[in-house]
Amino acid sequence: MAKLSKNKKAAQEKFDSEKTYTLLEAAEVLKKITYTKFDSSVDLDIRLGVDPRKANQMVRGSVTLPHGTGKDVRVLVLCTADKEDEAKNAGADFVGLDEYVDKIKKGWTDVDVIITMPSVMPKVGALGKILGPRGLMPNPKTGTVTMEIGKAVKEAKAGKIDFKVDKYGIIHSAVGKVSFANDKIIDNAKELIQTIIKLKPAAAKGTYVRSIFMSSTMSPGIKIEPKSVAD
Repeated sequence: MAKLSKNKKAAQEKFDSEKTYTLLEAAEVLKKITYTKFDSSVDLDIRLGVDPRKANQMVRGSVTLPHGTGKDVRVLVLCTADKEDEAKNAGADFVGLDEYVDKIKKGWTDVDVIITMPSVMPKVGALGKILGPRGLMPNPKTGTVTMEIGKAVKEAKAGKIDFKVDKYGIIHSAVGKVSFANDKIIDNAKELIQTIIKLKPAAAKGTYVRSIFMSSTMSPGIKIEPKSVAD
């Protein structure tokens, strides 16, 4: 059996891993069991009653968190010259096309969000093997392939996040930082979870939200009562 670190042991002594907590209780407990020296992310793991191998049970989307992510989001816009000023004025960190396509082909992916426009998707599509595994591939369904470049950049900077159920039926997403006030963590978590609930596929049978766990970077997971999120 693996030996527990001093911090992990201290964390596990401060909460009951078998207990189910309300969202408020979980946010309070999380701050007591987070020992990192940096401002840790607050993460949610939401297990859904879907089979993501079936196209009609795939759950993916985007949501703008009311209080942002607490992270400085680096945005790359791949666009034609006539859209560059719009992107820059909206706050994009990197703007261009061919030079960034070449950089990405050479392995550069030092961004959090990539936004592009339909007319240049053939060039961007060729980067799928690099961007896909990193969750950076633009997609019309998440609003990152659009002619409204300025709007998309502002939303990304304001805390818009994309989410997608993985092959195990789980959605993993950050909803803020441990330094956030509890009410901000709760607002962000509810916004994400209620958006996911609205996206329930018609083909999904039985219990849709099977479990929710909240954790911070390197902390144990705290089990949340799903009904406490629907209030």
